[in-house]
Amino acid sequence: MVAIIKYNAGNIASVKNAVERLGHQCVITDSEVEIRRADKVIFPGVGEASSAMEYLKERKLDAVIKTLGQPVLGICLGLQLLCRYSEEGNTGCLGIFDTAVKKFPLTDIVPHIGWDNLKHTESLLFDGFGKDDTVYFVHSYYAESCAQTIAECDYILPFSAAMRNRNFYATQFHPEKSANVGERILKNFLKIR
Repeated sequence: MVAIIKYNAGNIASVKNAVERLGHQCVITDSEVEIRRADKVIFPGVGEASSAMEYLKERKLDAVIKTLGQPVLGICLGLQLLCRYSEEGNTGCLGIFDTAVKKFPLTDIVPHIGWDNLKHTESLLFDGFGKDDTVYFVHSYYAESCAQTIAECDYILPFSAAMRNRNFYATQFHPEKSANVGERILKNFLKIR
């Protein structure tokens, strides 16, 4: 069973649909019991960091997420909330990844929306990933590259497109919207033990 964490963020239904298309049962939940019992946990989201963190804290999900032992995949806002801090709303986050989330410099090309390449994809998550493969992004904030970065994208500046720390994986891009390439990345995550 895959648990998709329910919190104050959008895009959760499309992640559920993508996982179910791959033949996995999943539940959208904010229940600690269901989250801990799941084989895999996905922490997706589109939204605003401070209100999302407030929702997690009200339900004590911040403490639950930090102590999970099964494979966890953060997506988009999920990646950002797994970082130490976000400039969006001056928000203290979960601290799984030791880096800060910053707003892209103001230009006429923010937010970053569309298909882009990745560099340095040396991880189980990217098994079968080719140098010409692209994934779909939509974001105005980015996580700085750090020791836990497992893939980078260069858009205005280099940033963490994917990260890993122990059993925690995360992508800034949306695998559920990245066609066959994204489906393969989700399959790779769902195979991780």
